[in-house]
Amino acid sequence: MRSTLMAVLGLAVVIAAVAAQTPKSPQKPGKWQIKMEMEMPGMPMKMPPFTTEECVTEQDLADPQKSVPSDPKSKCTVSDYKVKEKTISWKVDCPSQKSTGTGEITYTDDSYTGAMKMKMPDREMTTKYSGKWLGACTK
Repeated sequence: MRSTLMAVLGLAVVIAAVAAQTPKSPQKPGKWQIKMEMEMPGMPMKMPPFTTEECVTEQDLADPQKSVPSDPKSKCTVSDYKVKEKTISWKVDCPSQKSTGTGEITYTDDSYTGAMKMKMPDREMTTKYSGKWLGACTK
């Protein structure tokens, strides 16, 4: 009984240490309107901006893999996630697309702006982001 209690306490300490190492995102949870603009040098015409809405939870913000913009189908891995005051930065690796990139987003209380640059074998792409907080999620 005592060894089980010690094991549980030890596991709790490890979990707390890992959670403390993940910096808190400056983004607040809630419903966000997100606008994305993609730029690719050499493209004959500019792609139109894309706007979507997304519910961001506290759990999403605690997981760097979920808190940075990405397509879940692309199986990209986020690394070197950093928070410095109101700015987050990260690196991303997408083996299935043979691409890597870096990104940065700066937040205010109700909005954000940022960009991610991706390098692929035959081209580079920049995606610019802007977000506007709409309120609490309605789920």
